[in-house]
Amino acid sequence: MPSVTASFIRATARAAGLAMTEGDAILSDGAVVQRVRASDSGLAPNMEYFALIDWIRATQDDEAELVAAYAEMIEPEDLGVLGLAVKSAPTLRTSLELLARYFRLLSDGAAYGFEERGALAFLTVEEPNTPHPTQQFRNECALAAIARYIRHYISADIRFDSVSFRHSCRSTPGAYNTLFDCEVRFAADRCAISIPRTMLDAPNMSGDRAVCTFLTQHLEQELGKLRSESPLGVELLGLLAEALDNGAPQASKIAAQMGMSERTLYRRLSNEGLTYRDVLRQAQTTLAQKLLIDSDFSIAEIAFLTGFSEQSTFSRAFKRWVGQAPAQFRQQRSA
Repeated sequence: MPSVTASFIRATARAAGLAMTEGDAILSDGAVVQRVRASDSGLAPNMEYFALIDWIRATQDDEAELVAAYAEMIEPEDLGVLGLAVKSAPTLRTSLELLARYFRLLSDGAAYGFEERGALAFLTVEEPNTPHPTQQFRNECALAAIARYIRHYISADIRFDSVSFRHSCRSTPGAYNTLFDCEVRFAADRCAISIPRTMLDAPNMSGDRAVCTFLTQHLEQELGKLRSESPLGVELLGLLAEALDNGAPQASKIAAQMGMSERTLYRRLSNEGLTYRDVLRQAQTTLAQKLLIDSDFSIAEIAFLTGFSEQSTFSRAFKRWVGQAPAQFRQQRSA
């Protein structure tokens, strides 16, 4: 289940004038209005966080003001080791690279990409093709917090080229231009902050290369644990196995279900030495073998249940994968 660090939840609550107890209660004037369960690791279910955001948004008159308030509440220390590494990074470029590489340690429901292209650099929020309105609001808060961090901890003189969101504006557009102090575009093709590349070498006020290196080593170890404990390929395999009876799903659809863009899914699979086609074939092969051994379904029915529209296509693929035709495989295993 996608999760998020409780620090983001506390910052959201404070931005709305609420408080969060050490347990799971969100308080307004001393009364419990919502609950968000955080585990011992400091992570809480994403859907509970979204439910809190929806409740808060329904009580606020101006979303832009709430976004600005959130940006003021969140501090680098709230991001744990990652926040300290970002703060001690020698330059803005290093800070953004660290954020993009290690943010998944704070939330497995969100990810960032960082790229330099031409005269600009882009910190992009990787998101589904049709993000939920709650996720859209969260993205606004995230980019506002990053913009504040850059100006507060690096230089107030840094100017962004633009900020863009894929969704439509739900407040006053001018309020966002004021918040980011640059042009803010809605209904754009990406959710991102774009910065002139000439700004990327600006030094962090608290930059310390040795400290940053030490903290980054710790982050790399934690990322390694995360990959070994819950590799993306295993999660994808499970989702594909559940979806095959409706046909082999498109990567874009599965990526959206996993809370990321198709491009991010491909990139993260590549980091594990996999391709989408590899995992899809494994899901089809495993399910087909199980059904041939443990069920009375006909070959035609198994073809359908593993995502094929025709038995002949399934039979050729299965023989290519296993070295035997489906009927031969079933007969041999039965014997």
